Order: sequence, then C-alpha cells, then structure tokens
Amino acid sequence: MCRISWLFVLPVAVAACSKAPTPAEQQTAYSGKEAYELVCARCHAEGKNGAPKVGDPAAWEGRSSLWEAVLFEHAKKGYNKMPAKGGDAALDDATVERAAEYMLRQVYPDAPPD
Repeated sequence: MCRISWLFVLPVAVAACSKAPTPAEQQTAYSGKEAYELVCARCHAEGKNGAPKVGDPAAWEGRSSLWEAVLFEHAKKGYNKMPAKGGDAALDDATVERAAEYMLRQVYPDAPPD
C-alpha cells in the first residue's frame, strides 16, 4: 500500500495556495480622477504620442459623433499608440470608463450627463 506523507503534501499545497496575486487579481476600484492621475495622465496630461490633452477642447475636436462609446472601447482595448487600459491591465473595464468620463468632464464641463 502506498502512503503519502502529509508532511510532504502540506507544504506543497500551502505554496500552491499562497502564490502572489497576478495584476488582474490585485484590481482596486479607483474613482475616475484617481485612475486618470495614476495611469491616463502619463500621456493625456501633456499630449504625449498624440494623446489629446485633458482640458484642451481643440485637441478633442473632430472625434467620432459616437465619441463617448468609441472612446470607452478605445480606452479598454487600445487604439493606435494608446495601449489597452492605458497600459495597466490591472484596471477593470468600469474603472477605465470612469477615467474616460472624468477626462471628458475636464474637457467639456458643461456637457449634459448621459
């Protein structure tokens, strides 16, 4: 009869259960402003790599008439030089949308809410 020593199995099981969380597992809920400041501002504060600057309506002109829906999709999936989720895969889709909405409110503060 084959016996497995619990002294051998237990440390292996504990090690398997205590692995470091992946970035996606470490997701934290950020407000739109917090996510913008932590991730999006890297490019959108100064217009790096052609990113439209936050607070500059001229930089946002000429966008799609479906701009909010398109913007949210581009923010989540990436577009041209912009990586998906601003390069931070740990952000969930809802946080990315809050960040995009925050940026739009900085550009168009008088726009009616959806």
